[in-house]
Parts: sequence; structure tokens; C-alpha cells
Amino acid sequence: MAKKPQTVFVCSECGYESPKWMGQCICGAWNTFTEEKISDTTASGLSAGSAKRKASKPEPIGKIKSLDAERLDTGIGELNRVLGGGVVKGSLTLISGEPGIGKSTIILQAAAGIAERYGKVLYVSGEESPEQIKIRADRIGGVSEELYILSETELEAVSEAVSSMNPAFLIIDSVQTIYTSQLTSAAGSVSQVRACTAEIMRTAKEKNIPVFIVAHVTKSGELAGPKIVEHLVDTVLNFVGERNQGFRIMRSFKNRFGNTSEIGAFEMTRDGLKEIGDLSLSLLEESSKGAEGAVTTAVYEGSRPLLLEVQALVTASGLGFARRSGIGIDSGRLNMIIAVLEKRTGINLMSSDIYVNVAGGMKPEGTSIDLAAAVAVFSAAVGKPVRDPGTIIMGELGLTGELRGVPQPERIAGEAVRMGFRKIILPLKNKEKWTGHENIEVIGAGDIMEAVNLALED
Repeated sequence: MAKKPQTVFVCSECGYESPKWMGQCICGAWNTFTEEKISDTTASGLSAGSAKRKASKPEPIGKIKSLDAERLDTGIGELNRVLGGGVVKGSLTLISGEPGIGKSTIILQAAAGIAERYGKVLYVSGEESPEQIKIRADRIGGVSEELYILSETELEAVSEAVSSMNPAFLIIDSVQTIYTSQLTSAAGSVSQVRACTAEIMRTAKEKNIPVFIVAHVTKSGELAGPKIVEHLVDTVLNFVGERNQGFRIMRSFKNRFGNTSEIGAFEMTRDGLKEIGDLSLSLLEESSKGAEGAVTTAVYEGSRPLLLEVQALVTASGLGFARRSGIGIDSGRLNMIIAVLEKRTGINLMSSDIYVNVAGGMKPEGTSIDLAAAVAVFSAAVGKPVRDPGTIIMGELGLTGELRGVPQPERIAGEAVRMGFRKIILPLKNKEKWTGHENIEVIGAGDIMEAVNLALED
């Protein structure tokens, strides 16, 4: 009698395996378990990766030589910035983003740049034909005699091509379409994605080839597939933006060779993605200076200061309950800011709908825009604009209404002076330690009420 194939239920979010179906995984996700067959290679790994090799020996850390990572110039300055200075040899980089955002475009531009500088580049596509890629390359000027296209989804065929070519750079677009014949599950399943990523990583390390792999995202914008994939790779990049607008932001969520909070700015054009060198100017060129509810603020992202505008709209609620909505700012943070405003300034916002937007599609990290959001809401509620349109407002807001310091205020001041701003309102703690620019007036505020009085017209 034939032996019944064994199966296991695997969570598509975290990769947790269970002998039976579960409604909720231990990671908290609901209805994410899929049934997969268990094969001999599932537990033991792929035969290529489990081949016998010479065992490594422990070595004292003091005797290990420090080695600067060798990097390849992609020819795209903003991409090099996010990566920490270029692509590290032997590294595995995962790039994700919504469909149509420009993932394939930027990696094709990077592939062409590396091919011109370092030699053969292999672009493996499991989603598009070579003709489709050629059309895009002609449009963006990414045609190079050293750029090779392979339309393939089987991992073994890809490995054979890599061994025969020994390229300087490898691209897999996308990892969800690649499968290995040693596993019986379908391409894109948890076990396939995990096994293929592990094998690609082994190839990258052994042959010292930098690899870019493209990954899909879920409807909520999170990286699709098991979280173990994010732990396997060296760098995780996320490409975001509105498809009906040209502005794009690339952010590093994980980087073993650089800053994890670095960002790169691009504009999508008919000729491909163009770098935005002066991001502050691009974010403020359509600012609403002098308007009620419009406040200019600043954040420090990675290695660059950015100036941006926070807008607020406060209107009477006609639905019986007040709505709070934020774009570019966490909704929980926005609710906290509104609660502090009501408690510490005495303004009544209970029956008002409040909308806050960070102009330009930016989603700044950290809490440096708290004060700007609070002043913008207060300004919109009372109908008073900022007293001086050439003022930058920044700071973190505490629950007691106090203002807490922000990082790198001196460097932000230099960027503000370059952009023509004359005044900065910031937490008193930053003012007390100020050693920065002299060509700008710096005003310290201790709490939210003091900041509002300093910022808005009488």
C-alpha cells in the first residue's frame, strides 16, 4: 500500500509550521495557514546546499582582520546612498514595493550602470519576457552589451547560468516566481520562497556576487512571504510612492552595511527614474506659506536634513462623531497629539473632524514633527496662520505638554538657512545646548502652550 504523503500547515506570514490547521498563528495573524507536503529535502535542505564541505574552525576575534566591504557603484547616487555607498560584493538585497511603483525600472537602471563599469550582469525574470524587458531598457536608456536577460523560473537553471557566466551582478525578479524541483510545493509557497532565498544567498556568498531579489507586497503594503526571508538577506529596501504621481521614496529597513534610516528620492519620468538631489526644495516648492493650518517642519532622515510641510484641516463634524485622519503620520500618534492639545491648551476639538497631511507623500520616522502637527491643528481650529511664514517648527510632544529635544538641530538649521528660512522654534532643551548656525533666529519653547503663542499670530 502506497504511503500517504505527509503534510504540514505553514503560516504565510512568519513561516511557523503546525501539524494541523490553526485559525490564528502564534505571530497573531489570522487565516494564514496553507497546507504543504513534506518531502525529504524540506527538513534537510536542498542537496546543493547540504553538500559536504570542509568544516570551519573557531577563531579568536582578536586575530580576525578587519575588512572594508568592497562596493560596486550602481551609477545611481540616491541608490548608492540608501545602500550605504554602493552594492557590497557577496551581499543579498531584497527590494519590495507595490506593483507599478518602479522596482523593475530602478534595478534595470542599476544593472545597466554596473554592466558598463564592471562587466557581465545577469537579469533573471520570472514575470516578464526578454522582449518586454528590452522595451523598458530602450525607454530608459539601459541597453548594454554586458547586460544579459534570462527568462526562467527554475532555480536549478538559474544556478547553472550563474555558474557558466560568473556575472558581476545578479538580479532575481521576482523571488515569488522562482521554484526548485526538489520541493513539491508550488512556486510562491512558503517553503519554496524560503528554500530558494537560502540557495540564492549561498550562491552570493560562495561566488562573492552581489544579488538583488525583488519581492511582492501584500494589500496592506507589508512584504509578502515568511518573515524569515527578511532575516536571511543583508539589506531590505522598500520603494514607496503614489502610482499616479511621479514622486518616489526608497527607504532602508535593514542594512548590515549601512544606515537603516537612510532614504533616497526619485522622480518617475518617461525616461525612467531620475534622482532628486534637492529633496527639501522639491517638497516645499508648492507649500502653502501663510495659510491657516500650514506649518513648515524639519526631520533628520539618515544622513540628510529634510524640510517639509504639515497641513491640517479642522471642520465641524456632521456625522455625530468626530473623525481623525492622518496621512504621513501614525494615527495613534495623531490622536495623542490632539488629546494633549485639548488638555494643555484648553481648545475644544471634541466635535470637530481633524485631518492632518504631510505634504509630498513623505512618512517621516521618529517624533520630530509632533509639535508641527500640533501647531497646524491649533492654527486650523482657531483660524490663525503662523506669524512668520519663514519659520520652522519642530519638536517631540510629551503627554504632559512638555517639549522634548530633536536630533541634529544644528544641521537642520544649516538646511533651513540654505532654503531661506529665518527662524526656528524648537524645544528649550535644544536651545540650551545650541552651538549651531548664527544666521537664523533660534527660539526655545518649554511646552505646547508656549510654542503655540510664539508661532501663531495674535
